[in-house]
Amino acid sequence: MAGNTIGQTFRVTTFGESHGVGLGVLVDGCPAGLPLQEEDFALDMARRRPGQSVATTSRQEADEVQILSGVFEGRTTGTPIAFVVYNKDHDPKAYEDLKDLFRPGHADFTYFAKYGHRDHRGGGRSSGRETLARVTAGVIAKKILAEAGVRVVSHTVQVGDVVAETFDEAVIETNPVRCADPEAAERMLELIEKVRADGDSIGGVVAVEATGVPAGLGEPVFDKLDADLGKAFFSIPTIKGLEIGSGFASARMRGSEANDPFIRMPEGVRTTTNWAGGVLGGISTGMPIVCRLAVKPPSSIAHEQATLTVEGGETTLSVKGRHDPCVCPRVVPVAEAMMAIVLADHWLRQRMARLRPDEP
Repeated sequence: MAGNTIGQTFRVTTFGESHGVGLGVLVDGCPAGLPLQEEDFALDMARRRPGQSVATTSRQEADEVQILSGVFEGRTTGTPIAFVVYNKDHDPKAYEDLKDLFRPGHADFTYFAKYGHRDHRGGGRSSGRETLARVTAGVIAKKILAEAGVRVVSHTVQVGDVVAETFDEAVIETNPVRCADPEAAERMLELIEKVRADGDSIGGVVAVEATGVPAGLGEPVFDKLDADLGKAFFSIPTIKGLEIGSGFASARMRGSEANDPFIRMPEGVRTTTNWAGGVLGGISTGMPIVCRLAVKPPSSIAHEQATLTVEGGETTLSVKGRHDPCVCPRVVPVAEAMMAIVLADHWLRQRMARLRPDEP
């Protein structure tokens, strides 16, 4: 599938470009009978879309999802589900000056090195706009996971050097940066506005957590749950780092600190701590799956930068157009979607792992 598909049982294939006619997704492997209608996508698409606040690009897109197949009378049929979202506010003329240039920090050069030809209009397939297709698939995945009692929540925990100190899930969607710490959210927004005024951009950290995940999800050896989560998260264009559980802090810990002691709880076997982040040996433990994603600063900035032309000539550029000064707020729903897609795939695979899956 040339790298455009993720999943084994719950398979997601995206298509389309940032400034093309539209973008879409094909979801195969969704069980029949799942309630689904176009209105179900509105909330998550609104969370990801551009133009939602001063912290994001000013591009205005309604991002309305149109279901093409796989749904009848409000329920999935078990056949492939296809969606499309048409681009309405694309302006490819803004990229004509970049047609023969490689933008620093972007995939212009690497796409050209691979294919010898590239779509220069906003980055084509490498654009963050491609992630809207993932968010639509994530809506379905979260519906499947709800059947298993699994819930996925994501939020911004850091922008630049501003770090959230408290967590109140109720405030995540009440501020433009989607931070669970209202005081930190204000300082994050101030920093984003400052770097925007400077013609620059800023990175951050997004956390994503799944609760209610049953123990036993994940496959040996190469389809470990954490390995598939890593592949999913690193497929998001702006992600440059990932921690699961204690992450890099484990390099400073002793085994006596890092091991999570097992205990018997009414709901089953659990651990007193969760340094493992909900995964041992590539298989879920039943504890929350906790991940943190390092989000790089957006590459399109107004600062003048040195670069090369397609022919190899030296030049400079400053990127014009409508761009995010920080993408953390829009990564939040994408991170949720990718976590949900991986978990839905492994949950469906686990249902085939035993002859009698309900027996201990």
